[in-house]
Amino acid sequence: MSRKLLCLAALFFIMIPSVFIGDARGDDVKQLRVCADPNNLPFSNEQQEGFENRIAEFTAKELGAKLSYFWWPHQRGLVRNTLRAGRCDVIIGVPKEYERVLATKPYYRTGYVLAYAKDRGLKLSSLDDPILKKLRIGVYRNTPPQQALAERGIVGDNLVIYSLNYDWDHPVEFLSQPLRDLTAGKIDVAMVWGPVAGYCVKKHPDCRLRVLPIDEDNPHWPMSFEISMGVRHGNKELKAQLDQLLKRRQAEIRQILEEYGVPLFHREAQTTN
Repeated sequence: MSRKLLCLAALFFIMIPSVFIGDARGDDVKQLRVCADPNNLPFSNEQQEGFENRIAEFTAKELGAKLSYFWWPHQRGLVRNTLRAGRCDVIIGVPKEYERVLATKPYYRTGYVLAYAKDRGLKLSSLDDPILKKLRIGVYRNTPPQQALAERGIVGDNLVIYSLNYDWDHPVEFLSQPLRDLTAGKIDVAMVWGPVAGYCVKKHPDCRLRVLPIDEDNPHWPMSFEISMGVRHGNKELKAQLDQLLKRRQAEIRQILEEYGVPLFHREAQTTN
């Protein structure tokens, strides 16, 4: 995966076409097999509590298919162990530019955000705010936010670096660790993937944060990405079905995203209170 897409390495790849399996009576049952992360809220988990679980359920229903999952953590080796191994048919969320899959039309755009406690009295407006050089900032390792901060001279003791490596035995969703440290007062600001922060604010009453979308137009270190569904290269039939569904049911899918607090980026980003 290219460095500019490392932001989805943890969330986030030739599978076989959508299959038909016979039931006990010999009837054909169409099945949509979704490749999903088993422990990565707000996206997905084995309890099917994430917004990608909701979108997968909606998609299967619209296609008249039975939904099933193959669970695999969304990081290095994802496509090789899922789509290319023929274990599943679609990944619900991938960057539109991700070359290892055949991507549908994008169905939302999101990106990185600055998150900080409401009661801190901070009034951040951009990464150029000089006060950031005096704060402890949590960032994921080797991601666009870390690079953008480095370009502004924010390095060393200013930063608390978090790994994107998945631990099968980790009891909690690893992408949200910076937010847990933020609410515990261990860091002053967290630069995290927007859906993670939005979910915290939307679903947890104790998560009293301000969330500032960062959508800098930097060709080397983009802060936002268009998100598509991904299928096996060559599976044009399934891609066409998904494209039609995404166009036809855009409002319903957007509603699911909004229910989970996913920041839906436009070029003119606004602060979420």
